[in-house]
Amino acid sequence: MPSALEARAARLFCVGFRGLAPSPELAELTRRGVRSVVLFARNVGEPRDVAELTRAIKRLAPEPIAIAVDQEGGNVRRLRRGFTQIPCMRAVGRTGDAELATATGRLLGAELRAVGIDVAFAPVLDVDTNPNNPVIGARSFGSDPELVARLGIALAAGIQSAGVAACGKHFPGHGDTDLDSHLALPRLAHPRERVDAVELVPFRRAAEAGIASMMTAHVVFSALDAGLPATLSRTVMSILREDIGYDGLVISDDLEMRAIVDHFGLEEAVLLGLEASIDLFLVCHTPERMHRAIDAVIHGVESGRIAADRLDRAVARVDRFLARWAAPADAPRALEILRSAEHRALEARLAALPGAAAEERDPTTALA
Repeated sequence: MPSALEARAARLFCVGFRGLAPSPELAELTRRGVRSVVLFARNVGEPRDVAELTRAIKRLAPEPIAIAVDQEGGNVRRLRRGFTQIPCMRAVGRTGDAELATATGRLLGAELRAVGIDVAFAPVLDVDTNPNNPVIGARSFGSDPELVARLGIALAAGIQSAGVAACGKHFPGHGDTDLDSHLALPRLAHPRERVDAVELVPFRRAAEAGIASMMTAHVVFSALDAGLPATLSRTVMSILREDIGYDGLVISDDLEMRAIVDHFGLEEAVLLGLEASIDLFLVCHTPERMHRAIDAVIHGVESGRIAADRLDRAVARVDRFLARWAAPADAPRALEILRSAEHRALEARLAALPGAAAEERDPTTALA
């Protein structure tokens, strides 16, 4: 059995694994106390297989386990075969139709809930202001902050109406970068006034609307903190926690992305992120790194670097999130919802939108 400190440290991590069934490595991580799991295309078979997989994952521990997935629409979709197809959000954004965005989110959430998935890493709240951005682009609703805010909130409301947690990403904004944080460390020189007027608008509005969670960006905003990306910066994260007043779950983007591991190292990144007020850290690909990350929190608390009350706040937010959104292992899997007549009708309407058929590279598979 893990110690109390080990179990609490492990709760702060959302991990991935390989295969179509829970791996021994995942079982060991849940034994240590991990209670959040992210699925990738490498884990996905037919819908019935996904439903059985989520049930098997949730049976690894006596407490709730939250299962998450990137299911934005367009090319960033882990669940494809047997699921209703949703185009990129740029196509939805061009309509300006919040009711359509809500209906799209409701469809997305219902199909995730049908196979036992609890968290959609969507909507993208980045404002698409750089045509040379290699990682956001068509994933964004558009270049107008108010449009992104309005449709992002609508999509999130639809997702959450189906009993699935939404996650707004990537705070405070990845839309104007010209580098992909999967592969490098992007930097933006925008002054706070510009960030307030453009990048922060959708995140502020989503927080006010009660979005369940937010994900951070591995982007340096040099006018705010010249040395650290937002994920690791207490200064930048204080904008979300204090200026905006968001008290929901804050999730890091994957700490195995090269923006982090090439520049800061995993253990130091975990401690900086925890100090900055991250609650849940994604470590998606390498079991050895997942264990090192848990150990880093344990050592940080034991050494006195991480205050006990900071760990308490993070664990409390994780526990509230799990209690609200993580369905039990025996919850019904309503597979008949997938590609229902209603969903196929909306699929046809979305497919007819200008730009809906555009195919772009999926940047989120860079490290998969």
